[in-house]
This record gives sequence, C-alpha cells and structure tokens, in this order.
Amino acid sequence: MSFELAPMCTLLRTLTLVLAALPVTFLLAGNVGPRALYLPALLLLLTYGWVWSRFRPTAFVVHPDSLEVIWPLKGRRIRRDGISSVRVIDRQELRQEVGWGMRVGAGGLWGGFGWLWTSRRGIVQMYVSRLDRFVWIERGKERPWLITPERSEEFVAALTR
Repeated sequence: MSFELAPMCTLLRTLTLVLAALPVTFLLAGNVGPRALYLPALLLLLTYGWVWSRFRPTAFVVHPDSLEVIWPLKGRRIRRDGISSVRVIDRQELRQEVGWGMRVGAGGLWGGFGWLWTSRRGIVQMYVSRLDRFVWIERGKERPWLITPERSEEFVAALTR
C-alpha cells in the first residue's frame, strides 16, 4: 500500500508561500536595481530544488517485508522486522515523548525534514508536512522516525499487520 506525504497544514502552507515569494522578490528587485540580486534568487531556487528532491519524501510504501520511503532522487527501505512499534500521536503526546527539540535540516519549506534533536530521545528522523496526526515509528536500537503520511490510521494499520 502506498501513502503520500500528507497535505501541508495551514501554518506550513503559509510559511511555504512566504518562502516561495523570496526568490521572486529578488528577481524583481534585480530587474529594477542591482543585478547582484539575481545571485540570492538563484541560490534560493537551487536550495529549494535540493530540499524538494533530497529532503521531502513523496510517498511511504508498505511492503510485506519493509517500509519504503521514496524521495524524487532517492529511496530507503526499513525492514519491518526492525520496527518494534508504530502509532499515531498528537502534539501533546509528541512533547511528552521527546521533551523539547530542535530541527536539524530543512524546515518551513513544505514541512520539516531531516533530524529532530530532542532532549529525551536524542536524534529522531523527521519527515513531517503538518503539525498534527504524526506517526511515531520505534526502531529498537535505531533512531525513531516521526512522519506524516496521508491517512495516518490506515498507514499504522497497514504497517502493523
């Protein structure tokens, strides 16, 4: 079964739209002002492309023996026998689980992707596009994962079968 990354929540969608306006602003300013403003626009566009293709997963595919995470330019498989538990958690439960945290990676543009350094659990792999209905995946001695696939409950049911 395949589950796309969940649609963005309102806050992350708004933040993404604001960030998307930055290169446009630099390009327009470069047309009427110093041409040097084209450089930050180019750097932002390259960074946004890198985040889209290397950090933001497009889908989570549950196979009989593995969970496959698909990005536009890469993929990763997690063996299901290496997953000790999986559950849907809300923001309060997440706070209780990890304490306070700090994102390391891409954040704000289409969601938060990369690592979440936490006071209670250390580093957590994080691929979220909304700020509710998280899926928490325990992986034994490996880092836990925090993701937001569409249809969270159905994803958890498919992965626990």
